[in-house]
Amino acid sequence: MRAKLVARATKATTPIISLTKAQLDDWKAGAEGAHVAWVERSRFSGRSGELCLLPTSEGGLHAVLLGLGEAFEPWPFASLQKGLPKGRYAISTELRPEEASEAALGFGLGAYVFDRYKKAKPPEVELVWPSGADRSWVERLVDAICLARDLVNTPAQDLGPIELAAAVQREGKAAGATVSVIEGAQLLRKNYPSVHAVGRAAAQAPRLVDLRWGKPAHPKLTIVGKGVCFDSGGLDIKPAGGMLMMKKDMGGAAIALGLAKAVMDAKLPVRLRLLIPAVENAISGNAFHPMDILSTRKGTTVEVGNTDAEGRLILSDALFEGATEKPELMIDFATLTGAARVALGTEVPVMFSNRDDVAEELLSASSRAKEPIWRLPLHQPYRRFLDSPNADISNTGSSRFGGAITAALFLEHFVEEVPWVHFDVMAYNLDNQPGRPSGGEAMALRAVYGYLSQRFGA
Repeated sequence: MRAKLVARATKATTPIISLTKAQLDDWKAGAEGAHVAWVERSRFSGRSGELCLLPTSEGGLHAVLLGLGEAFEPWPFASLQKGLPKGRYAISTELRPEEASEAALGFGLGAYVFDRYKKAKPPEVELVWPSGADRSWVERLVDAICLARDLVNTPAQDLGPIELAAAVQREGKAAGATVSVIEGAQLLRKNYPSVHAVGRAAAQAPRLVDLRWGKPAHPKLTIVGKGVCFDSGGLDIKPAGGMLMMKKDMGGAAIALGLAKAVMDAKLPVRLRLLIPAVENAISGNAFHPMDILSTRKGTTVEVGNTDAEGRLILSDALFEGATEKPELMIDFATLTGAARVALGTEVPVMFSNRDDVAEELLSASSRAKEPIWRLPLHQPYRRFLDSPNADISNTGSSRFGGAITAALFLEHFVEEVPWVHFDVMAYNLDNQPGRPSGGEAMALRAVYGYLSQRFGA
C-alpha cells in the first residue's frame, strides 16, 4: 500500500511545523500567544513523533506541530499517517534537500501495511512532496524496502523456494536482467552439494537463483542472500516457540533482492550478480543428519554438528561461486545466528568484513542514513573452534561462546580473498514503531544502498 505523496498544495492544505526539542522555545518566541498557550496546555514537548494540532479560532485546523526529538530523522514523519485527521498537509519548515528526502521516506514507509490476507484501510493523509526532496530516491527505497517486507511477511505456505525464485525472476525481468535457476538434482550435477543436502527433504526442491544485470565492463558487485523459506531445524528440530517466526529465515534473501532492485532501478554502473540459495530445511526420510559429512562447491568437507545451522551451509556454495568471479565487492545478508541478537539485540544488524576500509565507509553510511549497524571482529583465534576430527571444518564448532563470530569465520573460509561484508540480521521488527511495523524488515538496506551509491555512483 503506497503513501499519498502529491505534487502541490491547495487552499485547504494544512502546514506541518517540524521541531526538535531545542527548536521548540524559538518557535514559541515567535508564535501567537493563543497557540503558545494551547501548546503548553497540551504538554507538547517536541519528543519524536509527538503531534500537536493547533486550532483556528473557528475550531478548524490551523497547523500541526511535529516533534522530532533530539535530532532530525525520518521516523517522526511516519507518525503522520496515523496521527492526523484526513486531509492534505505540507511541511512548512525549511529543510535541507537530504532532510526533505528523509521526511518523504519516513512518510512513505509509515503507510506500509501487509495486506495480502487482511484488507487494510487506504491512507487518508496526503503529504505534498517536501521542497528539495529527491523523488526518485524516495520511491526507489520505499519500493525496495516494501518488497523485502512483503516477502518476509508472507507465510511459508505461499513462499517456498519456487515462489522466492519467481520473485527474483519478476524483479529481474522488470529491470532487464537475466535470471537462471538450478534446481533439484541439477544442483548435484553442477556442484552445489550443500544447497542440495539442506533442501532435499522438502516438498519443493532446493534451488540456486542467479541474477545478472549491467554492463560486463563495469565493476563487479555480488550480493548473496540466505533463502531458507522455513526452518524446522531439520532433524535437530526446533521447539514450537523456536519455529514460530521461521518464515522469516529467508529475510537475508529478501533484503538482498530489495537491495538489488534499488541498484538496478538507480542504474548504478555496476555488473551486478545476485545469488540466492532457496531451500526449506524440512524433515523426511532423506533429510541430512547430525554428524553427516557434506561436500561443498569449494571441495571443503563439512561435519554437521547441528542440522539447525543450515544457513551457513547453503551460503558456503553461493559465496564460493560468487568469489570465483573476483568481484570488487561481495555482500551477504543472512538471519544467521541467535548469538548476534544476544550481542546487539534485535534492532541492530551485526556486520563483519575482511576489509577495514569498506567497514569504516559502511559505518559512515549507516550514520548518514540514520540506520544503525555495528561491526564485530573476525577474531581469527576463534577459528580453532571450527576444527573437526573427521572433516575439514565443522558447521557449529566446539564452543557455545562467540557464535556470531564463529559463523562468520565459517563463511569467510569460502570467500577466498574477495573484499566481503557479511550482515547477520534479525530481518523482523518485534514491536510496532512509526514506519517500522511489527513484521518483516529490510535491515541495513538503506545504509548499504547509500554506501553503494557513493562508491559506484555515476
